[in-house]
Amino acid sequence: MLTGPTSADSAAATRRGRPPGTSRRELELIALRLFTDRGFDNTTIEQIAAEAGVSKRTFFRYFSSKASVLWSEFDHEVEVIRAALAEVPDEVPMMEAIRRAVVAANHYGPQDVPELRLRMNLIGLVPGLQFSAALHYDAWERAISEFAATRIGQPADSLYPLTVGRATLAACRAAYDRWSARADADLTFYLNAALVALAAGFDPGAIARNASESDAQ
Repeated sequence: MLTGPTSADSAAATRRGRPPGTSRRELELIALRLFTDRGFDNTTIEQIAAEAGVSKRTFFRYFSSKASVLWSEFDHEVEVIRAALAEVPDEVPMMEAIRRAVVAANHYGPQDVPELRLRMNLIGLVPGLQFSAALHYDAWERAISEFAATRIGQPADSLYPLTVGRATLAACRAAYDRWSARADADLTFYLNAALVALAAGFDPGAIARNASESDAQ
């Protein structure tokens, strides 16, 4: 069982110069501000740590690199999706299971749009980050395609599991773009609508029914 810090612990932290309560989130926000003000390439890990009043060692306790600051939430989402899909009962249809897992893994509302726009702008403008984006999106896609492979009974790198993974990622990216542009609801609203339509093969009737149900809620 975890316990709170003792007075000796607090004194030791003060002597080391680490502000009480420094967290992953605080470091993340400081890094994002510095990336914006100084540029990603011109910001060092030493500068981020100094601004937060912590050591480089503390930074690396939370993040493996500068770039990982921008992708930590996304990578956590992949882990949550994998864990959720691993627990889905066999009787739940494949695309319904995927929709539930993806929607449950996202918690962003309209108030989060400015920060996420900032992240995506940085990723789009910095060449090194553009390259890393492909790796992170691939990990997200594989979480879906590997689940689909178990349901379809084929290797994860065969046609149909790959198609499920890539189609799902494309639908979610479209939902994200629409949400980011409009900022009028939670991201889950757009994800749910896109994935319901995907599962229905974009049947106009199914899309209309889902829109009516959403309006009624």
